[in-house]
Amino acid sequence: MSDKKDSRPCHHCKSKSASAPADTSRIHYEQFWLFRHCSSLQQRDRQAQRAGQLFSGLLAMNVVFLGSAFISSMIFNKVAITLADVWILLSILKVLCLFWIIYYLLGTSRQPHAVLYRDSHAGAIWIRGSVLLFGSCSILLNVFQIGYSTILVHCKSRVEIVFPSIGILFICTQAYFLWHHSKDCIQVQHNFTRCGLMLTIATNLLLWLLAVTNDTLHIEIESQLREVERRFAGKAPSPHPHCCNDTTLCTCPNMTICKVFQKGYILLYPFNTEYCLVCCSVLYVMWKNVGRRISHHHIPHTKPKFKLQGVVFGPLLGTSAVIVGACVFMMYQIQATSLVPSRQVFVIYYSYYIVLLPVMSAGAVIGTIIHALEKKELDTLKNPTRSLDVVLLMGAALGQIGMSYFSIVALVATDPRDLLNSLALSYSVLIIFQNITQNVFVIDGLHRRRITPPGKEEDTKEEQNGEAYSQRRVSVLELGQEIRKASLSYIHTYSNLSWKRRVLREISFFLVLCNIILWVMPTFGAHPIFENGMERSFYGYSTWFVIVNFGLPLGVFYRMHSVGGLLEVYVTA
Repeated sequence: MSDKKDSRPCHHCKSKSASAPADTSRIHYEQFWLFRHCSSLQQRDRQAQRAGQLFSGLLAMNVVFLGSAFISSMIFNKVAITLADVWILLSILKVLCLFWIIYYLLGTSRQPHAVLYRDSHAGAIWIRGSVLLFGSCSILLNVFQIGYSTILVHCKSRVEIVFPSIGILFICTQAYFLWHHSKDCIQVQHNFTRCGLMLTIATNLLLWLLAVTNDTLHIEIESQLREVERRFAGKAPSPHPHCCNDTTLCTCPNMTICKVFQKGYILLYPFNTEYCLVCCSVLYVMWKNVGRRISHHHIPHTKPKFKLQGVVFGPLLGTSAVIVGACVFMMYQIQATSLVPSRQVFVIYYSYYIVLLPVMSAGAVIGTIIHALEKKELDTLKNPTRSLDVVLLMGAALGQIGMSYFSIVALVATDPRDLLNSLALSYSVLIIFQNITQNVFVIDGLHRRRITPPGKEEDTKEEQNGEAYSQRRVSVLELGQEIRKASLSYIHTYSNLSWKRRVLREISFFLVLCNIILWVMPTFGAHPIFENGMERSFYGYSTWFVIVNFGLPLGVFYRMHSVGGLLEVYVTA
């Protein structure tokens, strides 16, 4: 009878055999028309996604090359291509980006089923806060530029008033767009959205490139004026070929408001470069999320919150580093901006770094060792935000590492036995080591899975298994014994890991505060790597200007981005 029952071709038995692992090898799914249709749709979707990414990437590449050609021509041939021509090109790009952003806000995002998924990892609060902070500073920068150009309208072009006016509108609209829609995984108008995002990324990259080159010109003019003042004071001028340019044709008259505009413009200029880089990173994540479908198990049920629990030594040591660094920075600003910078202020500045950088490196190495001892599972889920964080950390670190290697070659080739040269040499070596160790610590921490506290894990297990317990009708006594056994085993494991987690939190918080002060000092004008004159005399005035002004903004961006990565490591520890 059993053989006959087994041989019956009943529908129930077919469904069982289809679900059993042993019989799945007998079923040829590729012959089923529905499977072929679904697989072809998936393949078409992937091909369309790759084609859209390729086309939008080519669009951005061509825009960046065109803008770079304009900016390079302005630098090397100021007669044919002027700064006004570059501003006109960037104004056109800004207007196009504004039209697309407004269309996205009023049209694309409001369509039915447009935003079915939102990436919880994208658009962290510190990223969006940075967009608002740097965007506000960039708006003030444009206001100062408008006021300064209005006062000097007799010797300046009207384009210098129109360009920052369009810039204010562009910054406000883009900041609103990124604050509210940075987490979107748009499901409609894929290709048009990708092209709009890539056009906006290319525009921000060109604005960053122009800001870097303009910052170079501002520092060069300031150095030239300092050389002129030294000549009037009877001092020997520096032997660079750019000391005799006519830079005083359009100077600020003796008015208080004009001086305020000029100083505010110079002070806020670095924030504009940071704003462009942060916007590029957020827009790139949005571009990667276009058409992305997020499954429910990828969405975290509980978001980690920032709490100052169990950390004592990290905040104390970090606060001490910030206070000492602020004092050193104020001393440096007072002494280094004078006509004859004191040699002692450079010694104090380098000594501060030489003391702080080894402590930061040691903390990062200890944190990396603890990560290895913890044996937590690696988070291997696809995460565009984390992938971009890793790329930005590695790429931005190249700025400081590259400048340090150039400094090492110059200092070793000249006179490494001199006190100031030896301090600068030690500073360059320690910068390289600190950047590498901190990158390893942060990247390793970003790929570690978060440990759920015992109470939350038990609550989650009870919620998930509540129906199973009710179906099995387990008695209250047996259920209590099972929970007690599971709790004792987890508490035993948790107690072994608790000291490691405390050390990780202490190290992360200490590194956060240290990176903040190391971000503040170069952002607000502490540039001893240029102002000490050693590398400048070795490589030449123009060459060292190019090296510093491409490496310095990347170094500032690296410190700011490291703060965000370390905060995430602290929260998820």
